[in-house]
Amino acid sequence: MSLFDIICHQLVNGLVLGAFYALVALGYTMIFGVIKLLNFAHGDLYMVGGFIGFIVLSAISSVVGGDWFGIFVAMFLSMIAVGCLGVVIERVAYHPMLKAPRLSILITALAVSLVLQNSVLALTGGQYTAFSTDLGFGGVNLGSVFISYNQMVLVATAAVLMIALETFVTRTQYGRAMRAVAIDQNMCELMGINVSVIIAVTFFIGSALAAAAGTMAGAYYGSIWYFMGFLIGLKAFTAAVIGGIGSIPGAMLGGLILGLLEAFGTQVPGIGSEWKDVFTFAVLILVLVFKPTGLLGKSEQERM
Repeated sequence: MSLFDIICHQLVNGLVLGAFYALVALGYTMIFGVIKLLNFAHGDLYMVGGFIGFIVLSAISSVVGGDWFGIFVAMFLSMIAVGCLGVVIERVAYHPMLKAPRLSILITALAVSLVLQNSVLALTGGQYTAFSTDLGFGGVNLGSVFISYNQMVLVATAAVLMIALETFVTRTQYGRAMRAVAIDQNMCELMGINVSVIIAVTFFIGSALAAAAGTMAGAYYGSIWYFMGFLIGLKAFTAAVIGGIGSIPGAMLGGLILGLLEAFGTQVPGIGSEWKDVFTFAVLILVLVFKPTGLLGKSEQERM
């Protein structure tokens, strides 16, 4: 395989991986942008979304089939269910602590993560679950590089969801309210904006995007596991920081960059697949050293 073919092959792999990272990173960056919370339970919502998508697809596959149409139906229902779960978590665990010290709410987020993770562990016995679909193996050949239809659909779906989110945030009334709340909650309350509702909407959308990524990941890789959200949660957080946490375009850019870096990093002499995570977090350290606010992030001054 020529160097050009290797570059094209890793470019495709990086885009697919980056699409997953970007969708999960969007939830991180939205929640941080609005209430300044690092929601470490977000990766576990990705995991729960994969399991709910699997359960729904298993229930409806005899009616709608197990191809992409059935997967999209399962993904849509999983997004609604996990979005509602995200709102419940926010109401029960985070909302009472919004005025508490940041360390307290951060510890609460870790506790929520452990509750979700161990609940699924207890239900599944810690075993991998096969995510059975009727997807084929077709695709197109570009020279000696094979691009499957599944990869095309995944990247296209992620792009549609990201564009829809950007349109929602920039063009709708709720989106403008979210941006206003991210700047100054107290002033928004004085202007009549229901900050509590805006926070709930933010959690719903962020959790729904994580569920979409989890369902697509299960369908693409063919299996789901109770611990599958831990590492991708860290990677998505890394992507959000690289792009500039709190910036929606930054989360998209950071996810794609991280996916491409991870894919191409495995081709660097001395860095095989077993070193790809080390390579990823080394990039994070370099970004924080030379650009602490991330690529598209902006520095903020604390108000007294």
